[in-house]
Amino acid sequence: MTALAPYASDPAASRGRLHATGGGETRGPRDAFQRDRDRIIHSVPFRRLRHKTQVFVAPDGDHFRVRLTHSLEVAQIGRTLARALGLNEDLTEALCLAHDIGHPPFGHSGEDALQEAMAGAGGFDHNAHTLRLLTRLETPYPRHRGLNLSWETLEGLAKHNGPVAEPGWALAEANAEFPLDLGTWPSLEAQIAAVSDDIAYDNHDIDDGLRAGLFTLEDLLEVPFVARHWDEVRRRYPGLGEERLVPELIRDQIGRMVNDVLDETRRRIAAAGVETADDVRYSGRPLAAFSPEIAEDERQLKAFLYARMYRSPPILEIQREAKKLLAGLFAAYRSDPSLLPADWQTADLDPTALTRRIGDFIAGMTDRYAINRYRELVGPVQLPEGF
Repeated sequence: MTALAPYASDPAASRGRLHATGGGETRGPRDAFQRDRDRIIHSVPFRRLRHKTQVFVAPDGDHFRVRLTHSLEVAQIGRTLARALGLNEDLTEALCLAHDIGHPPFGHSGEDALQEAMAGAGGFDHNAHTLRLLTRLETPYPRHRGLNLSWETLEGLAKHNGPVAEPGWALAEANAEFPLDLGTWPSLEAQIAAVSDDIAYDNHDIDDGLRAGLFTLEDLLEVPFVARHWDEVRRRYPGLGEERLVPELIRDQIGRMVNDVLDETRRRIAAAGVETADDVRYSGRPLAAFSPEIAEDERQLKAFLYARMYRSPPILEIQREAKKLLAGLFAAYRSDPSLLPADWQTADLDPTALTRRIGDFIAGMTDRYAINRYRELVGPVQLPEGF
């Protein structure tokens, strides 16, 4: 690993774990952040990401992205950025791999359904549910609940998008048990994980959108950022067809965004006089970011993807039906909690606790498991086909 910059997160200076560790902590040569990454990779919730929606619900096509492949792509970009900046690659990778682990089935439409169904019990938020999963619900160890991740990993997952002024119930519970300084900015590793997420889905959703026929290359070239890079690719390879050049276009755009983040982050670190990891937390602003020019380019690209992909009629139709499916499944369990699997049934739960327990169970489902359970408990599934 590259020598750490003075403002990087150092595993030797970690604030530790909530639970005292037993002899298992001495297995092998791994440091605290390497252990966190490995605990995440070996967890059941991480494996379930391979059958959870990124954009398309339970896609028929083998080449569309799902939450798992997206998370791996984010981690690849995150490690590249972390290495170039002298940050801790293992912490960055752990945060990238786990950032979507709290998503319910059917992506944001599933989250909307759970938020409505759980409104009387504090609602649902996938970021907060990530903390709940990793600190309470996933229980592979004999001594404690959760994965017992380091403070730095939990902090980065809790606030990788910035300080949290008003945490919801799930995040508030995790924070009360192991305070995460929610009012400060997160580590640079967490900030890099967040911007890597943007770079990954901005560019890889282009590939999926073209593959699904939701828009054409001609449509995409309405975005100035894309048009500029397309012109460069065509000049380099004038004899190749579009199908060979689109992957090169996406690689060029990722490279441009990565280099821009490196330049802008270095500039902000120098301007802020940051010298330690705590300086990062108390800097009062994000330090890992796009330059103003590329931030505007990225905003325009996102606007295109929202209009032509995420809010396109075929995707909206799927999202509406997926939301109804999850709402119906929640209602079935709420009306008869005995339908829950035996290990999820608990006597004498108050209404709020029962609602949250049902939410926990449904949030852990994969798309296909939710579809199958709906068929068993409610009736035929109306999800459109085609992806």
